[in-house]
Amino acid sequence: MALSARRMRRPLDIWPGFVDALASLLLVIIFVLLVFALAQFFLGATLHDRDASLRSLEGEMAKLAEVLALERKSKDTLGAEVARLSGELQASLAQRHSLEQQIQGVTGRAEQAEAGLAEEKKLSESARAAAALLDQQLSAMREQLAQLAAALDASEKKAAEQDVQIQTLGQRLNAALAGKVQELARFRSEFFGRLRQVLGDRPDIRIEGDRFIFASEVLFDPGSAELEPAGRTQIQRVAETLKQVAKTIPPDVDWILQIDGHTDRTPIATPQFPSNWELSQARAMSVLRLLHDYGIPSARLAAAGYAEYKPLDPGDSEAAFRRNRRIELKLTQR
Repeated sequence: MALSARRMRRPLDIWPGFVDALASLLLVIIFVLLVFALAQFFLGATLHDRDASLRSLEGEMAKLAEVLALERKSKDTLGAEVARLSGELQASLAQRHSLEQQIQGVTGRAEQAEAGLAEEKKLSESARAAAALLDQQLSAMREQLAQLAAALDASEKKAAEQDVQIQTLGQRLNAALAGKVQELARFRSEFFGRLRQVLGDRPDIRIEGDRFIFASEVLFDPGSAELEPAGRTQIQRVAETLKQVAKTIPPDVDWILQIDGHTDRTPIATPQFPSNWELSQARAMSVLRLLHDYGIPSARLAAAGYAEYKPLDPGDSEAAFRRNRRIELKLTQR
């Protein structure tokens, strides 16, 4: 009987093993959920960085589109004015042609009337009264002819004045543009001159044409878009110099500091910079943000990245690559 009782209780010993199996399965599930949560966190951070870069690029594209729209609007306005003046000129010429045809018709009738008058002089006294009436009609026709000739002269004078207005408008526009360009060139020269004095005569910081060029090594570590302390100092000097020069620029000169990032042909593919496009754009934006932090208004700043597609040196040497890795500053007009 005792043996039979022990055999009846033996199935109850399976339950602890079953509990252990459930606990192990629960731990595995918790571990999988933890791995999934971490993966989601890192993926979300990566997507956030890329979204920020895309928003920045969209902002720059919007600014460029706004500048392009303003330029197109100015061009369209001038084109509409020229088209209007041309239309008025064509209308004047058509009116002139119509007046010439009327003059020819009046002249023909006058000649016919004069011929008829010669014949009428041979008629009787009763016919002379009709000739006198015809004389009056001829005088009226000649007066109408004179009025038509005066109207034609006025039309020609108006057409000539419109031609002069078009030429004067073009000359004034060209003169205004040339004056603004010369004025901006003078301030650019002053800005670059002061900047050269502030930064000193260094081989890795140079002026070429209308651009002030920083070698990338002055501002950034290789493969990085974060300004180094020494680079931040150089950009601060640029900002202080630009603020001094900006005080002397007249309000009607719509100037802007264009910041262009360039790389060499060495490819880059990192999570932060999938290509040289992103690297050059990020470096230009780093300089722009720092200039803004040092007091340059946002409306006076623009940035663009050109990757390796505008090299200064087409060679394959390290010296050529070093020359092509650069940040360019250009004081220009919208």
